[in-house]
Amino acid sequence: MWRYITLEIGKTFPFVTGSFGAAICSLRSAHLTDAVVRRTKRMMLDTLGVGLLGTRTQVFNKLLQYSQRYSAQENSRVWGRPGVMLPPQYAAFVNGVAVHSMDFDDTWHPATHPSGAVLPALLALADTLPVRPTGEELLLAFSVGIEVQGRIMRFSKEALDIPKRFHPPAVVGVMGSAAATAKLLGLSPAQCAAALAVAASSAGAPMANAATQTKPLHAGNAARRGLEASQLASLGLEGNKEILDLESGFGIFYGDYSPKELADVSPSGHYSWVLEDQDVAVKRFPAHLGMHWVAEAASAVRRKLLDSNSYLSQVSRITVKVPPSKYVNCPFPGTEHQARHSFQFNCCTALLDGHVSIDSFSSGQMNRSTLKDLLSKVHVEHPQDNHASFDRMYGEVIVETAQGGKYGARCDTFYGHWRKPLSHEDLVKKFQSNASNVLTPEGIEGIVHTIDRLDATEDCTILGSYLQMNKHQTRPLDFSLSELD
Repeated sequence: MWRYITLEIGKTFPFVTGSFGAAICSLRSAHLTDAVVRRTKRMMLDTLGVGLLGTRTQVFNKLLQYSQRYSAQENSRVWGRPGVMLPPQYAAFVNGVAVHSMDFDDTWHPATHPSGAVLPALLALADTLPVRPTGEELLLAFSVGIEVQGRIMRFSKEALDIPKRFHPPAVVGVMGSAAATAKLLGLSPAQCAAALAVAASSAGAPMANAATQTKPLHAGNAARRGLEASQLASLGLEGNKEILDLESGFGIFYGDYSPKELADVSPSGHYSWVLEDQDVAVKRFPAHLGMHWVAEAASAVRRKLLDSNSYLSQVSRITVKVPPSKYVNCPFPGTEHQARHSFQFNCCTALLDGHVSIDSFSSGQMNRSTLKDLLSKVHVEHPQDNHASFDRMYGEVIVETAQGGKYGARCDTFYGHWRKPLSHEDLVKKFQSNASNVLTPEGIEGIVHTIDRLDATEDCTILGSYLQMNKHQTRPLDFSLSELD
């Protein structure tokens, strides 16, 4: 039998779903720890940078063109597009698509891209609120959205592995968006629980659409549908009060679903955040996370080849040892999206160039004859000790030459993984590099400055102003950076 919790007079919920509603409502800025604030700011800055870069992609422009068919009384800003406004749900949608359009956004454990479903929804909502949220309120709401995703993913051991059936941002991301926006809206405990129930009916997307233009829509839809769920809950719409408790509820996404209630949130007590114990991985190039192990190993092999005066033209066989995962096994990728999900492509690119970068996925780089020659020599192996988990996998590359040479390297933890996080300096450099493709120097500096001081920022929507300072077309702000100090 389930235990039940009374959230409000006449509002009784099963304990798991009810405990989530209560926690979303009860968490306060005082519960945020220094580690959570620091990691949250890093995630936000990285998300804004990859999102800005993503506004230059074909998939973003297609979705923006589609979304501009719609209008509403309330409107929110589109990143990187001065003066372009959309209904908040569509702004959340296109900005979320931009974040995941190049697979350059953060990755968590258990596997998901946590930020892309949450931050676009919050900034879109903030633009519409009569009282502009503070930076501290944005930090808290974002942290709540990340926390809900982390807690739900821990209902299943299956979620610890690289996903096989459902793309996690479409599963837990929409719940994180609903929780975060419910928090920013100031919903009651029962309304927060209802927002999760409504959002659950928009959860889920098949892994078969990985390595296609449709995959970025998973993040965009999660941001949009989570925001819609919290707004509908604010109007009194309700769903199944047992949504997190039932196997036929959120349990449909996992074969070993075992939900657990959240501990009571004490107004003055300590709260244990998932993010405090489990950091995210930040990518150095735009591709599926698994590619980063292989690229680092291949770069090390290249250095060994050069040190021994061997040449890639002498290579006779390339062995890549990785975990089994069908959707990242693209031997001869024909599109940039397939290339971002190809162990073979990223290995051979790193062997050729010593690194993988944004430009590696351009048609000119992908169609090099030298690259295609190397791809034809790749053999993929799946050792039993190489687990399909971002916390346990490794990437190993072995190159054999026609002269009998053999050179190998193995990467257990790449730079940017949660066990070896990017330095603050390198994280800021990544943001600046990405944002410089779109924004003016003033816009770039303004975002870095604001995120760094977000907990002391009176109006978080200043971020939206900076995000529209396109270097090709911009509108001046009526204040200076010094006024934010």
